[in-house]
Amino acid sequence: MNETDHFEAGRPRLTAGVRSAVLPGGDEPGVTLLPSHPGLRYPLMAFLLALTIGFTAGSIAISVVADDMDPGVAWPLGVLQAAPMIFAARWPLRAWRTAAAGMLLIVLVRHGEGFMPWPVTAILAMVVILFFVGVGCDRETTVGVGAVTIAGVIAPAVLFGTPGWFGTILAGIAALALTFGDAVGGRHSAMAELRRREEQHREDLARQAVLEERARIARELHDVVAHHMSVIAMQAEAAPYKIPELPDAARQTFGVVRDAAREALTETRRVVGLLRSADEGAERTPQPGLDLLDDLVSAARRAGLSVATVVAGLPRPLNAGVDLSAYRIVQESLSNAARYAPGSRVHIEVKYGPESLRVAVTDDGARSTPAESHGGGHGLVGMRERAMMLGGDLRAGPVDREEDAEGRRGWAVVAELPYGDAD
Repeated sequence: MNETDHFEAGRPRLTAGVRSAVLPGGDEPGVTLLPSHPGLRYPLMAFLLALTIGFTAGSIAISVVADDMDPGVAWPLGVLQAAPMIFAARWPLRAWRTAAAGMLLIVLVRHGEGFMPWPVTAILAMVVILFFVGVGCDRETTVGVGAVTIAGVIAPAVLFGTPGWFGTILAGIAALALTFGDAVGGRHSAMAELRRREEQHREDLARQAVLEERARIARELHDVVAHHMSVIAMQAEAAPYKIPELPDAARQTFGVVRDAAREALTETRRVVGLLRSADEGAERTPQPGLDLLDDLVSAARRAGLSVATVVAGLPRPLNAGVDLSAYRIVQESLSNAARYAPGSRVHIEVKYGPESLRVAVTDDGARSTPAESHGGGHGLVGMRERAMMLGGDLRAGPVDREEDAEGRRGWAVVAELPYGDAD
């Protein structure tokens, strides 16, 4: 690419930078040097305020005393040139536009009188403002600000009588202030990015430690739990063959133990697979849901419960979390009923409402307050946490009715689970 091609390629960027500098919008700086800590922020703001007052007063005084300007004109022009410095650290482009407009107006007002049209304090204020522009704006906008400052402020002054050599010095000072500000802003951005990457690296190390711990837990879970559950399943399977005269009720009991052990072994393998996965959201097998409700009912009947199921409303696709939580709540409620009210009659109602899924499990057996059961792995606290996690509610307690002749009152678990977004 020759020099002409480089120039042609740079023209759109220069045009875009000038447009960004002149036109309103996009005034939020990418970098600001104002510290967030009040103990550092307020002293710096006080220092900028003192400089602004001094430069503004100096611009007005020099214009009135040294340049014999009408005070009615010197005051507003002095304020326009130097006062914007107070908010240059926060809104550098707005400060520059205001100060540049004031400097151009004084060129037109003085119309070539004197060596230069601006008070020295106004030039110093503009240098500070240009520094903040370089710090807070992207490089394209910074170049645009420099081009407009030289062509739109300094060049008219040279045309009206300011010596060209002095205009060149001022242009160099403006370019130097912008370059220095860009370097400071770039270093500030680089340090912020470095801190962000260090924080991300620490998070990655913590995540890796979690994954290693999960892998260790998975090994222990597999070695201990899976082994014992396999032994239970095999012994329950072999028991009827070892004892030929085994009563039918005992055979049925061993069948329930065998099926429960197999189901627990399947769940254990699924959890082990999840723990071993590097992806925290991955699962080896699909999570259970209400589509397996019939299997839960069958298992509960084999355990000696009399279970009736009612599904009300129009079934709809459920969020995976809602589907799993509803399944676990029913599973836990049936396990509690089998443990604390064996042989009781259980009524399961699944109601698809307009905004939420209602799951109610009621039995008529006598019981003490259930603690942690061994069926679903969660007690009342776990079921309530599942419901609250979804933004729902769970109530559990004795059925609101009088005890029957045998002293039975019954127990009810009712969960309201908002649908959320279906997967």
